[in-house]
Amino acid sequence: MVHGQGGFKFQNWARTYGSSPELYFQPTSVEEIKEILDLARQRSKRVKVVGGGHSPSDIACTDDFMVQMGKMNKILKVDEEKRQVMVEAGILLSDLNVELSKYGLALPNLGAVSEVAAAGVIGTGTHNTGIKHGILPTQVVALTLLTASGEILECSESINAEIFQAARLHLGCLGVVLTITFQCVPEFYLLETTFPSTLQEVLDNLDSHLRRSEYFRFLWFPHSENVSVIYQDHTNKPPSSSANWFWDYAAGYYLLEFLLWISTFLPSLVCWINRFFFWLLFKGKVEHVDLSYKIFNYECRFRQHVQDWAIPIEKTKEALLELKAALENNPKVVAHYPVEVRFARGDDILLSPCFQRDSCYMNIIMYRPYGKDVPRLDYWLAYESIMKKAGGRPHWAKAHTCTRKDFEKMYPGFGKFCTIREELDPTGMFLNTYLEKVFY
Repeated sequence: MVHGQGGFKFQNWARTYGSSPELYFQPTSVEEIKEILDLARQRSKRVKVVGGGHSPSDIACTDDFMVQMGKMNKILKVDEEKRQVMVEAGILLSDLNVELSKYGLALPNLGAVSEVAAAGVIGTGTHNTGIKHGILPTQVVALTLLTASGEILECSESINAEIFQAARLHLGCLGVVLTITFQCVPEFYLLETTFPSTLQEVLDNLDSHLRRSEYFRFLWFPHSENVSVIYQDHTNKPPSSSANWFWDYAAGYYLLEFLLWISTFLPSLVCWINRFFFWLLFKGKVEHVDLSYKIFNYECRFRQHVQDWAIPIEKTKEALLELKAALENNPKVVAHYPVEVRFARGDDILLSPCFQRDSCYMNIIMYRPYGKDVPRLDYWLAYESIMKKAGGRPHWAKAHTCTRKDFEKMYPGFGKFCTIREELDPTGMFLNTYLEKVFY
């Protein structure tokens, strides 16, 4: 009989959300997960599956049964001919990246953080950048799903195709994902080139930037015109870096956190901090060559609140200039750097923020220096209003104020997803407070 731990307190990475599940499980087999679901049915409890706990929202929280998949983290099969890998759902991408490298393989795209579990990455629609690349769930070619009834479903484009269209971005509400098969590519190196520009230049020449670099993104420094452009492209050059540890960490981490803490008493300092750090760290050209996953992953600095919405790519300029104007017209509203702007190809995954359209993701951030919360409500509401006006859809892992009425308008496939969810989980075993706001 599987045993759950009482008294466990769950907190996400940013320590912005947490819960106290009645029982906390770390199963090592499918049979143990089935036992947990049987126990939940007997006691009329809900079940929430968690991975790395990185989501900056309450999507992983529950007061009932929490199932942490970290002990189900094996690579089950590598098909070198098809360049596909089947993994257990709890494997961290940081481990998978290293193992794939041994076979001369890599994932074609990754988010900023790899200390995240495979099932959580696809379940929340993790993305990076590159208009030729979709969000990470588009790399999934098959998965297996344990439903509330205890049935195991094999899902792919040829088997249970409609469920597969939903389950690649599953929100943790369709069942327990057991295995995932990713499509890989041959291992590759990236040359990352970072150089300064202005907001007007980047927005006026957006199509040119998108064509020029396979993985193009840019960082805008609010309360200024300053932009840091980042190109990442395939290269045959050997690993190298012109970055400076002292400036990137001593200044870019410790000094920044201290100054942002000071700014909680003097908010007007934020404008100066944004400009100063652009001058300090981003005013020159920097090049860095390494294995793809080491370039894709980068330091998220310290604890933070974030929002990240995907808007139609043609709305990029209009929405960003509107956000800039909103800050200029409200001097008391301060915004930490950066506003990170990334791009992704459209897809056919039912609840993908990129469903049926190429998209621009616009990520805003407010750091929590030394864990201290900073006023952000006015900034958050202004941003969310602009994103909604532009036809945006929020990143599922990140905090937002949207409800079912919003999602019905945003997602053409929302009704279809709801039907599939209700068929697979008629009693709502896999729901929680976050998901109730989505579906009810």
